[in-house]
Amino acid sequence: MNELNQIQNNVTRRQLLANASRPIGAAALASLMGGSAMASTPDQTQFPGGKVTPGLPELPNFERKAKSIIYLFMCGGPSHIDTFDFKPELRKIHGTELPDSIRNGQRITGMTSGQKNFPCVAPMFNFKKFGQHGTYVSEILPHTANIVDDIAIIKSVNTEAINHDPAITFINTGNQQPGRASLGSWVSYGLGSPNDNFPAYVVMISKGPGQKQALYERLWSSGFLPSKHQGVKMRGGSDPVLYLNNPNGVDRPMRRRMLDRIRDINQEHYDQFLDPETQTRIAQYEMAFRMQASVPELMDLSNEPEYIFEMYGPDSKKPGTFARNCIIARRMAERGIPMQQLFHRGWDQHGSLPKLIRGQCQTIDQPSAALVQDLKQRGMLDETLVIWGGEFGRTIYSQGALTKDNHGRDHHGRCFTMWMAGGGVKGGVEYGKTDDYSYNIVENPVHIRDFNATILHQLGIDHNKLSFRSQGLDQKLTGVEPARVVKEILV
Repeated sequence: MNELNQIQNNVTRRQLLANASRPIGAAALASLMGGSAMASTPDQTQFPGGKVTPGLPELPNFERKAKSIIYLFMCGGPSHIDTFDFKPELRKIHGTELPDSIRNGQRITGMTSGQKNFPCVAPMFNFKKFGQHGTYVSEILPHTANIVDDIAIIKSVNTEAINHDPAITFINTGNQQPGRASLGSWVSYGLGSPNDNFPAYVVMISKGPGQKQALYERLWSSGFLPSKHQGVKMRGGSDPVLYLNNPNGVDRPMRRRMLDRIRDINQEHYDQFLDPETQTRIAQYEMAFRMQASVPELMDLSNEPEYIFEMYGPDSKKPGTFARNCIIARRMAERGIPMQQLFHRGWDQHGSLPKLIRGQCQTIDQPSAALVQDLKQRGMLDETLVIWGGEFGRTIYSQGALTKDNHGRDHHGRCFTMWMAGGGVKGGVEYGKTDDYSYNIVENPVHIRDFNATILHQLGIDHNKLSFRSQGLDQKLTGVEPARVVKEILV
């Protein structure tokens, strides 16, 4: 459905007669005032008067296994070699040159393109087998090791991108070019939210001790989708959502009266020009008003028992930490919020990797495992899909000099590891296999398009049927190239 068709559907007979003499001028003025009516397809869930349906009427396409997603995104690219993708043979190749037959002309980043030698680096940590299937897990992830029977570890995720910006944009929006809609925005657009006191898509950010790559607001942007579907960023501290609180001298009844007047003005503008973004503006003002009451209650952890803080670890009482965000994520899942992303920065370890990755894992290991265990003990894991991973992995060869404490690893998109738990995903599963150098995939590749198609599938969405008309194309999260659902890891 294009822009003009949507406007035509919204026009009543009275409006048609009243505006018959000025359709072109109205469309032009609407474009100048907001640009939205001519720049993107209107929200098909909007109806005159500002009422919003839960989501697209045709969704879900089939029974959904997951009602909520909690996406633990490790920004910077965790080293799969030092965490999950261990092979005893790696010890034998330590210090040897990476064979040309393994690298096979792979494009590498500018940071190592000038290196004359590419010495292989085996993990500096011990690995042990855990769980019923004997899954190798690094000693730096002891808590995750204890939940391997609840998670599916995918060792063959891959992407074409080798630098952070295109890679993190690709996995979050389905395209390396900016301007596309994020995964969470697609979920919001397609399924809506059962709780109108919160947005359907919430983002929280924390940082660890490692090197920090930049994060961009566009990673949770709605792109070409209506703006009400963009992610809402919540911060730690007393003011979790900027500009949500009333200014001094303005109480809640006064805010209500002000919003009522603004709504009337916006509704008049919509009745005259039929700009769908005006309806979005009305809905967002109302959402903000409701969030003034709902967000403080959500962020107040004073009613959480002490054993919960002990479960999530020593950082769980510190605002803005990954551990505390994990507790808030569980609370949001309890309230029906369908999509959350917890971005954790610090995984870009080009140097001092042994020290930095150990510190990062100490930050995220216990909270990640506790989140899965907490959801499970509450009977929520079956309907909550927890995802862990980053935008790519790291190379087997050393970046810089190879020493015990100071080597690093460059970016590697040919293969990396992510895991899923709950939401209709099998536990105790390892899927995909890499070669003896953890460099190339030899069994069951999972492109990030496949990964995103699988996420949508667990929400009851056929990724081929969720599209949005923009710039003359039916845009999809999984793009135009083939993508498959990884059914082998599903219940």
